[in-house]
Amino acid sequence: MTDTVLFDLDNTILDFSKAERAALTKTLEQLGISPTEEICARYSVLNQAQWKLLEKGEITRREVKLRRFRLLFEELGADVSAEQAAAVYESLLGIGHYFMEGAEELLETLHGRYRLYLVTNGTASVQRGRLKSADLGKYFEDIFISEEVGFDKPDIRYFESCFSRIPGFSRESSVIVGDSLSSDIQGGINAEIRTVWFNPGGISLEEAGGGEELRPDREIRKLSELPGILSIM
Repeated sequence: MTDTVLFDLDNTILDFSKAERAALTKTLEQLGISPTEEICARYSVLNQAQWKLLEKGEITRREVKLRRFRLLFEELGADVSAEQAAAVYESLLGIGHYFMEGAEELLETLHGRYRLYLVTNGTASVQRGRLKSADLGKYFEDIFISEEVGFDKPDIRYFESCFSRIPGFSRESSVIVGDSLSSDIQGGINAEIRTVWFNPGGISLEEAGGGEELRPDREIRKLSELPGILSIM
């Protein structure tokens, strides 16, 4: 029987894609670059690629922050400082928030029925700003941000650190919910807890990079499906 739910933050509870686009648009404008749809889409691809490398332990968090802009500016032939872009972008990204559809209602439903925790990769200053803006602290017993923990999902050391801070933690009664196969679901598998993949786009497991060794226990398309799933897990 489930009593503890670990939630991913970005694109599970808060709409990171929307926040990213807003912050990136303002950043590029401040740097004198027109934020076209093509440029913003390319940045998103480069950004995701750097986070994947971080998950594998191949680059550092600082390299993520700078490489995504450095690579973009190299492709554009723009003589712009990646350090300046990263600083402006992070300051803007930490302001305000956008909820995923149904997220507030879900948290209201689950709060008090389960012990809720946030497990998120990300920059502490950015995540703390967004969490405060969204007033999410009232729903969660604790919030674990990878930069503060010292390890990133899906590293088992990240989860072991989180588990050590959860009173009476039991793997058998815990579930992780998130949109990323490589971060959340792989992390749950590494940590030997059950997994729920939030897949609002309805993409196939194979297309998302999953398979026999990377397969969630459950899959949902809408957050409103989760209470019913948890009740039988």
